[in-house]
Amino acid sequence: MDSFESITDFINSELRFQDEAGLLRSLFPLEGSQRGVVKTNGKPLVDFSSNDYLGIADHPALIEGAKKAMEKWGAGARASRLMSGDLEIHHSLESAIAILKGKEAGLLFGSGYLANTGIIPALCGRNDVIYSDRLNHASIVDGVLLSRARFFRFRHNDLNHLEDLLKSHRSQYRRALIVIESVYSMDGDLALVSEILELKGRYGAILMIDEAHATGVFGAKGEGIVSQAEAEAVDVILGTFGKAMGGYGAFVALSNQMRQFLLNRARTFIFSTALPPAIIGANLAAVKLLEEEPERRSRVCELASELRRALNEDMGLNTPSESQIVPVMVGDSRSALSLAESLRDAGFFVKAIRPPTVPESTARIRLSVTANHSLKDVRQLLEALSDGI
Repeated sequence: MDSFESITDFINSELRFQDEAGLLRSLFPLEGSQRGVVKTNGKPLVDFSSNDYLGIADHPALIEGAKKAMEKWGAGARASRLMSGDLEIHHSLESAIAILKGKEAGLLFGSGYLANTGIIPALCGRNDVIYSDRLNHASIVDGVLLSRARFFRFRHNDLNHLEDLLKSHRSQYRRALIVIESVYSMDGDLALVSEILELKGRYGAILMIDEAHATGVFGAKGEGIVSQAEAEAVDVILGTFGKAMGGYGAFVALSNQMRQFLLNRARTFIFSTALPPAIIGANLAAVKLLEEEPERRSRVCELASELRRALNEDMGLNTPSESQIVPVMVGDSRSALSLAESLRDAGFFVKAIRPPTVPESTARIRLSVTANHSLKDVRQLLEALSDGI
């Protein structure tokens, strides 16, 4: 009988390969986190890796919203929305999201990952085609694969390439879906929304835009990159509560008809327990804060602008960023790990981002600016970067 590799040998081999390539990941438990400062081994570090862009995860309004919702509704929703887990508070949050995004309706999902892997296969199948930006998030990629549709990855933000693919293949398929992010999570650059809307109309495509990293930070009211005027033409606008909103879960803003379709077809909605009331209460408070405390949005944009300017002009690092996500490109994974360690020694909590999260040879330090930061924090970070590079 042939010998077979044991699961233990396989796992050991894979972990050894990851380690030797500088790609091994591990958890890094923190002793505390408050207002942009984390603590590890008793040492406080300024956190430049958080997605809590508006700095409201520990805001009293969110904590109070969570408490009140839990007191009224209990700790859990007890079932999926289509069973007995559909609470009035879920509908209140969906209505608030629809208003924020300028759409008819909203629909909640357990996370951004569940939203993307549920919505994309609901919209497209074997006889359809999907056009996905090459730098789209892993959850979008997995949603595309689960759909079993034919798909093409167009070069990042290259609308000429996208149009060439539409010209060559669109007519062969029943439905076509274009899916992009409005702020790209690792490069921090922005999608060309108006131009893609024009292509969507010309080629009869469905358009889905993931605004996970734009919601709360961009727009006159924190609605994101997709303006209220453009929202009508975008079929599905996705966002999350776990980033600038400081909470957890995800949503889509869409038409009433599309909402009815997805709650009948999106498997990750149908077969998931509804989000807990405390989470919904905190998320409702966060949506309200977008209007009540716009200075948080302004602060993030101003600080991010200064960080980008200094990296580009003073240090010559040419970051691709146009947002609060500011990558410092390193290239080699081990060099990125070394830089992250030196920045931690200097008092800053950052993470090295390595393949497969980013393409080969593009390892980086992903800096994220939040309203918890000060100009002094940014300048000290720049000084530490200068010493570490």
